[in-house]
Amino acid sequence: MSDRIDTARDKLIVALDVSSVAQAEALIARLGDTVSFYKLGMEIIYGGGLELARRLVSSGKKVFLDLKLHDIPTTVERATAQVASIGATFLTVHAYPQTMAAAAAGRAGSSLKILGVTVMTSYDNADLAAAGYISGVKEMVERRALQARDAGIDGLILSAAEVASLRKLVGSDLLLVTPGIRPAGSNADDQKRIVTPGDAIRAGADHLVVGRPVTAAADPRAAAAAIIDEIAQASA
Repeated sequence: MSDRIDTARDKLIVALDVSSVAQAEALIARLGDTVSFYKLGMEIIYGGGLELARRLVSSGKKVFLDLKLHDIPTTVERATAQVASIGATFLTVHAYPQTMAAAAAGRAGSSLKILGVTVMTSYDNADLAAAGYISGVKEMVERRALQARDAGIDGLILSAAEVASLRKLVGSDLLLVTPGIRPAGSNADDQKRIVTPGDAIRAGADHLVVGRPVTAAADPRAAAAAIIDEIAQASA
């Protein structure tokens, strides 16, 4: 059971979606050894989070830099190389072919894994239509998944609702990392395509990104431990 829990712990990525490094460090201290993998997004990065990322890596934690890079290829390639030098495990880029190919080139020679953001989990078909896209969520996710595979990146960020169909489309070579995870009975907040931890794992997700259900809990450590246990049971 201990090995199963250790494996499950590695599948949970806690999102440090807070406004300061001090808040993040306080939360990390409360979570202790229960959590081994953290996501740092733009809010905390722009508030001094890159040094926090380096400290987490030095302390043996895994770090997911959710920067959603998207720029001209040269800029993306060079920025990706900088992220690789930090020792991060995951980096997100928007799943446009040129962007993904540039990121794949930038991480060459490192252990950094590139994840393509297909369609944001706060978007639904109406949101895509309002933005001028002809395709709905399902079609857009599938198109970008095939482009990600062709670009040679490592995985995708997508809703767990799309995991099962994507596995059939791209096989087991791509990592599938899912935000929008909410334990049963929790608040959906601003997410529109949500799934419970157990259902996401059973659908074939490799890692689950969880924010407020852990970080806003009265007891974050207990909340994280409960999700890890649910992941372990679903993986059995």
